[in-house]
Amino acid sequence: MSLIVKKFGGSSVADNDKLRNVAKIITKSHTEGHQVVVIVSAQGDTTDDLLEKAADLNSGASRRELDMLQACGEQMSAALLAIAIEKMGFPVISLTGWQAGMQTDSNHSVARIKKIDPERVRMELDKNSIVVIAGFQGINKFGDVTTIGRGGSDTTAVAFAAALKADLCQIYTDVDGVFTVDPRLVSGAHKLDEISFDEMLELASLGAQVLASRSVEMAKRFRVKLEVLSSFRDCPGTIVKEVVKMEKTQVSGVARDNNVARIALIGLADAPGVAAKIFSLLAQHKLNVDIILQSIGRHDTKDISFTIAKNGLAEARAVLEAHRESLGYDRLEVSDSISKVSIVGAGMINNPGVAARMFESLAAAGVNIQMISTSEIKVSVLIDLADSDRAVQAIHQEFFGL
Repeated sequence: MSLIVKKFGGSSVADNDKLRNVAKIITKSHTEGHQVVVIVSAQGDTTDDLLEKAADLNSGASRRELDMLQACGEQMSAALLAIAIEKMGFPVISLTGWQAGMQTDSNHSVARIKKIDPERVRMELDKNSIVVIAGFQGINKFGDVTTIGRGGSDTTAVAFAAALKADLCQIYTDVDGVFTVDPRLVSGAHKLDEISFDEMLELASLGAQVLASRSVEMAKRFRVKLEVLSSFRDCPGTIVKEVVKMEKTQVSGVARDNNVARIALIGLADAPGVAAKIFSLLAQHKLNVDIILQSIGRHDTKDISFTIAKNGLAEARAVLEAHRESLGYDRLEVSDSISKVSIVGAGMINNPGVAARMFESLAAAGVNIQMISTSEIKVSVLIDLADSDRAVQAIHQEFFGL
């Protein structure tokens, strides 16, 4: 008998028909003799609707109260799913995050998991019950409800799989697995049978939305066997694991992130410590940067450009402008009409020329590259937002065909 943790996203539980479908998937595993723990997200656009109502009442609502509100969405999904399973005649219980033992810090809306006490969950499993847990939420040391940020239900599922030492953690989505590129962008996208944790982590952090990067990090750290599969089609998914096949292909996937902006500081002093001053200042304000490019110093000056998430652009600009005198730059330039397109593959390190093929495919498509960032398993380029779709299609055609 295996212990399986199954996570279902908002699109998988969006209405009663979909809830019944999910109930069938869960009860099938239970009938096969497995112990089943289920993590659910809020239905469809429930979280957005709740936040919209809050904003109408008070645009400056505290993060504590917003956490209390948002947690209702997942609790509703958990209860409704349990009700559907109950109707089918199976033993089931729904639990909130705190009832299931999820303990977090007090950083509301982006809380970090401190530990999970799975005693209640184990007790219910020993009764042969299916356990349905509201994802995305926990409780802090003061007894306040917290939420754990974007992709929180994925992270919740992996965390419980680790705490319970589950045999498998399955993430059910509206696609059949992990693809070489977003199938909504390229009709010739190929599903991968398997992918390494490192590759999946890069893809997730570079804009692929199939798994939250925090969940992949946790799965890698605690060696949780992960599978991404469809909640709508009964077919094998993609296994995410430490090591994949020996003869690894050069490139595993293409990712795109349109949630980026570029900031350029022009005319900085060409002297030691300038870059440290800039990025220490941004770090103090909890602003994360990504691609960084520094020009060769000329006439005792240099330029530094970097990318940042769009939702941090206004604050970053304000911070830099407020410290213009101490930083000593001539002018600040900003662009939010850009896109980051990347290729990822563990096999790239041993295959010279992969980056050249990417750049050649972009050149043939008439796409200009503004900035480049590389690591052992990825190459990212910054391009105009208007060229984004064409760039993804050209790169995928180069490495995977149509």
